[in-house]
Amino acid sequence: MKQLILLVLLLGSSNMANAACPELYNHQLITLQGQKINLCDYQDKPILVVNTASKCGFTPQFDALEGLYSKYKDKGLLVIGFPSNDFKQEPGNDKQIGDFCKLTYAVKFPMMTKSSVTGPNANLFYKQLNAKTGQAPQWNFYKYVILPGAKEVYAYSSNVIPNSAEIVGKILPSLK
Repeated sequence: MKQLILLVLLLGSSNMANAACPELYNHQLITLQGQKINLCDYQDKPILVVNTASKCGFTPQFDALEGLYSKYKDKGLLVIGFPSNDFKQEPGNDKQIGDFCKLTYAVKFPMMTKSSVTGPNANLFYKQLNAKTGQAPQWNFYKYVILPGAKEVYAYSSNVIPNSAEIVGKILPSLK
């Protein structure tokens, strides 16, 4: 009986914790390596989100993304990549994408499993980003900055480099 009560209490507190998590963060994401990331754990931190592709003219932006992540991850920045073939420049599977990112750009920031980021097949997180900003990715390496609590979400075109003053200026005030 005590175990049943404890289970009910645990399930209840888990549901309450998820209820306290803003909708934009209420996602369990899976990395290319199969690790789970609960975005609710990052709701008090700035997040830089980018859709990626390995066969794109913007692919060298991986260097700047990794540079930002390395420089600011200990201060709270989360950079997350979403490989997508929506623009026909990511033909690889999850393993191939992971190997490419690691071997070519030494990417250490979390890369999610390959998914769609535009249109009716977009993953739910991207549908919410698109709704929040009114802007869907127009191409690969389109970026979103989510400030703590998702009170402000900014969208940036592929032409805006990740370590630009425009993006870093939004992120820095939220770092610890």
